[in-house]
Amino acid sequence: MTPRLACKPGYYFLTKLYKMFFFLFLMVKEESKKIEKIIIFIDGNNLYHNLGRMFNNEKRDFLNFEKFIKHMANDRKVIETYYYIGIFDLTYNSKSYADQQRFFSKLRKIKNFNLFTCRMQKVKIDGKNIYQTKEDDIRLALDMVKLTDKYDTAILVSNDGDFVPVVEFVQEKGKKVENIGIGKSPSYYLKQVCDGFRKLNKREIKQLLGN
Repeated sequence: MTPRLACKPGYYFLTKLYKMFFFLFLMVKEESKKIEKIIIFIDGNNLYHNLGRMFNNEKRDFLNFEKFIKHMANDRKVIETYYYIGIFDLTYNSKSYADQQRFFSKLRKIKNFNLFTCRMQKVKIDGKNIYQTKEDDIRLALDMVKLTDKYDTAILVSNDGDFVPVVEFVQEKGKKVENIGIGKSPSYYLKQVCDGFRKLNKREIKQLLGN
């Protein structure tokens, strides 16, 4: 009869320890595959006017959106960016229209950047003709809902508290929403309901200007 070889107690301990670390390694590897998917939604009209107030209607057209997106993402990967803005009336001011078209051309060159232009409606307030952007807020809100299967976290760039209902809706779907406020007038209710809030001040914005 062949005698059985006795194993040292330390062998069993090392074997169990190896299996435990191997199992932990597999768990960490699996978690690393779950990259947070981020989509940025920019309320372009709101951003434009808040930058105008911040810089006294100067420099607001010189924001470098590639730097801006990277700054908001904070070292995270952005899947796509959606930007909503009213388009100027060519017949009302041809120079402003041409300048805006050049600005749009720059935006269209940015990778994974989606530009949506909305109509502007002429209204008379205190005897003056004023153009107001229409449909932009509702289009942004609809896209936040329609695209919930594409992102884990939405970054909403706006000071507008009207977005609170859509934020609460996508949160019920298991999504996170972070709010980026610009300047001195972010919405108190919007930042309260969002999962995260960050206010960009004039000093930060200055670092994001230029080519």
